[in-house]
Amino acid sequence: MTRLIHDKFAKDYLSELLSPLGSVNPGREVSPEVRQIDVYFTPTTAQPEYIEKLGLLGKMAITTALFEPFRNPVSVSEVLSCLSKLWEVSAEVERQSRRENHLYAERPKLWILTPTASKTLLNGFRAMPDQESWCRGIYFLGEYLRTAIVVIHQLPEIEETLWLRILGRGGVQQRAIASLTALPLDDPLRLVTLELVYQLQSGLSVNREQQLEAEDRELIMAIAPLFQEKLAAAKQEGIEQGLAQGRQEEHRSILENFLRVRLGKLDNILTALIPPLSACSTAEFTMLLLQLSAISVDDNGCQQARELLATSLLRMHFGQLEDLFPRLIPNLLALSPEELSILLSQLPQLSTEELLARLGDDGK
Repeated sequence: MTRLIHDKFAKDYLSELLSPLGSVNPGREVSPEVRQIDVYFTPTTAQPEYIEKLGLLGKMAITTALFEPFRNPVSVSEVLSCLSKLWEVSAEVERQSRRENHLYAERPKLWILTPTASKTLLNGFRAMPDQESWCRGIYFLGEYLRTAIVVIHQLPEIEETLWLRILGRGGVQQRAIASLTALPLDDPLRLVTLELVYQLQSGLSVNREQQLEAEDRELIMAIAPLFQEKLAAAKQEGIEQGLAQGRQEEHRSILENFLRVRLGKLDNILTALIPPLSACSTAEFTMLLLQLSAISVDDNGCQQARELLATSLLRMHFGQLEDLFPRLIPNLLALSPEELSILLSQLPQLSTEELLARLGDDGK
């Protein structure tokens, strides 16, 4: 069923965008009857710039939350099911707090994401807007229920709501996807989102032999120009084969193109630093792109880029030495390109003592 393809896209999409801010658990099970929460999010990292960039979604991610996206308009029974998951998780967290004898700050919040919702459903749950603090299209249940129904098609079509409108349907979703093309080519969220949109198109295209809804056929056509843009860019950069390879190769090519657009060219040091970074997680990669997007476009920016890449590499393998990075990074970047390449190839196998010895630091 194409609904399952859209459900997977929604879970993957929310997980990718929220992962830089905290722990994301898609498909978390709740008892006593085994059921799954679509996306369970726990904030762990304060990233004001990233939160602001996510707009309305970032505002929702400042507290522990359950995200339940629906492809079709949510029904009364589905809202009740979501509420029962929230209550079970809240009770579970409270029990854990008592066992561990510490204060329980607040219960998680439930965000039900639906393309549309009838007035009957909203009135039945006494769901009310709060336009003093939130934009139109968001309806809050009673305070103690800690739940809101987000009617995506009622959200204003502004930049702040873009990352939620991607999960809409029909024209709303298609216009949101088209808005991605207006973002800068090196925007990290644009890159991450387009990759997921391409995967959505691939999943729908594979199922063309089934009876696709007209809406899904239109969605495939709306995504097609973006996919062609990607293929054309890949051909121009000579990386057609990279499209069929795994995430590591995708990270490498995205990072190379990103830095070329930002700096104009790559020197030998940057060229040596990029390949090992392709193994970093999606969350780490997204945060790295965000940091790189803030560097200046001059010779100083090139040095900033070297330092950011080197810091990310050392953090991947030697995060426990973070306090020593201000001394280790200059020594690392002072190596010749040949020495640097050799060291980076050996980095995963080096012990802490060996790293410090190679970089001329006793760690004291």
